[in-house]
Amino acid sequence: MKQKLYKILPLVQKPARYIGGELNSIIKIPADVSLRFAFCFPDKYEIGMSHLGMEIIYFLINEREDTWCERCFAPDIDMEAQMRKEGIPLFALESKDALTEFDVIGFTLQYELSFSTVLNMLDLAGIPLLAKERKDLSNLVIAGGPCVSNPEPLADFIDVFQLGDGEELMMEFLDLYKKYKDAGKSKEEFLIACTKIEGLYVPSLYDVSYNEDGTIREIKPQKGAPAVVRKRVVKDLASVYYPDKFIVPFINIVHDRVSTEVFRGCIRGCRFCQAGFIYRPIREKPWQVIDNNARNLIDSTGYDEISLVSLSTSDYTELQPLLSSMIDWTTEKKINISLPSLRVDNFSNELIEKLKLIRKSGLTFAPEAGSQRLRDAINKNISEEEIMNTVRIAFSSGWTTVKLYFMLGLPTETKEDVEEIIALSRRIVDEFYALSNRPKGKVPTVKISASSFVPKPHTPFQWEPQEHRKSLIEKSEYLRNEARAPKSKIYVSAHDINSVFLEAVFARGDRRLSPILLEAWKRGCKFDSWFEHFNFDIYMEIFSDLGIDPEWYANRRREFAEILPWDHLDYGITKEFLIREAKKAYKSETTAHCRIKCSACGAASLNGGECGAKC
Repeated sequence: MKQKLYKILPLVQKPARYIGGELNSIIKIPADVSLRFAFCFPDKYEIGMSHLGMEIIYFLINEREDTWCERCFAPDIDMEAQMRKEGIPLFALESKDALTEFDVIGFTLQYELSFSTVLNMLDLAGIPLLAKERKDLSNLVIAGGPCVSNPEPLADFIDVFQLGDGEELMMEFLDLYKKYKDAGKSKEEFLIACTKIEGLYVPSLYDVSYNEDGTIREIKPQKGAPAVVRKRVVKDLASVYYPDKFIVPFINIVHDRVSTEVFRGCIRGCRFCQAGFIYRPIREKPWQVIDNNARNLIDSTGYDEISLVSLSTSDYTELQPLLSSMIDWTTEKKINISLPSLRVDNFSNELIEKLKLIRKSGLTFAPEAGSQRLRDAINKNISEEEIMNTVRIAFSSGWTTVKLYFMLGLPTETKEDVEEIIALSRRIVDEFYALSNRPKGKVPTVKISASSFVPKPHTPFQWEPQEHRKSLIEKSEYLRNEARAPKSKIYVSAHDINSVFLEAVFARGDRRLSPILLEAWKRGCKFDSWFEHFNFDIYMEIFSDLGIDPEWYANRRREFAEILPWDHLDYGITKEFLIREAKKAYKSETTAHCRIKCSACGAASLNGGECGAKC
């Protein structure tokens, strides 16, 4: 197979995606290990190699002497065509062995529109797509990641889902797999045993029945499986495994730098934000641990940039001592520090002085809504005064470009709320020209990124409908037209409305969507998250052919009493809390963040009664 592979590499773009051998990649001898694990990312190499979770799990598994973890990415269209032509099955980068040689095939599910690519990768590997057709314990297909918060559309294809943090859970899973493999146990026996480990969900052991109106009547566990599967949480980030090296690609990737995690969870509680809820409780790393991680990664990779990663980096309580320490040695080594996820309500003069030393690009903030009323409804908890004060500090300190993230179609949104997006952007431009100490000879740039609201599981808005596509398109066009005004200094980019509609369908879908995915793959769907490959019309034809209404999933309001497809999956946030938050949103009432007052969301129960918010 290797000879065939080397023959086709000159015929495809970016052959370095497929050769492996990068700095810090790990090679083992197959005969020396008893387990082989293929970590699969259902997207192109440049996307997957930018994913922090893959680096962590890759090196963590390879710490085991009995296991070899290798990487696998979705080949681009040109490479796949050559592979199918030459009869080359999908392979892992390190050994070039086909995925059929592996015990466990693990996918990370970061985005709903990657689901069809999962199926395409399995087919290209020569592995049966349906879990019920894979009879043996070998080629066991598992999946983790944020989309596992509602994995039901993939229930027909995946053997085991992993809920929550993976570091400890993955090790327990592999120990169990090795035990059952060595004992010659059956796949069914192994799957039943998986249900005894907190955080493992086996969809085939749950029967789902439906009411006449299409809603779920009951989710019934079988063969001793628990009625509710609780996600796993790593309680102590100070001692949890973190690699001291990353793989260094031969080609540029999307985030071409190393990253070190600052903390998990979020104190804010923005009502639309799934990550802010499913990653609770809040757990911080000591700044000394982060600093040491950063030094190790820079020394072992040769990168000249490191990113401090979290959902809201400026909420990290030890940010000042961390930056003070890092700036000393990064300045000496000419290393840039990237601080994503900054908030306008804690953008202090102290922080700006640090940023002057480490950041050269524009600043990015996320007001999410143009009006104060709607920001209160979504619990953004920032005021226009704080927004204007932040841009004033930034402009006075030499920045000229500000990027603002907004969402369209948020629950309770009105026409006036959309108009306020442009009005706020114009006030920011005016603020630049009003400053006497603004950068001379330069002009401001306000970049608006407008995405459409997608209701997500385990959030206060999980019951809300997505706004209909026609209305969202009209709002996007309004923003674009207003930004075209002469000398506006405002630039608008908006996400594709059709793709976010399909995202909403699968985000809140149930296992009746598995046949939709299977048929979509049969008709050529893959790389749905890439605009040039996404074929909305094919999906609409399939929904029509199979008699399923996608708007029933995306555009329908759920009742609070309705059984939701993910109700048997416990991410620590109680439904009572989510309902309270939804009702407060209808009245545009805010909830204070976790360090001001505990809102009793339930996440503390995952961490021995401690939420970690440092109130």
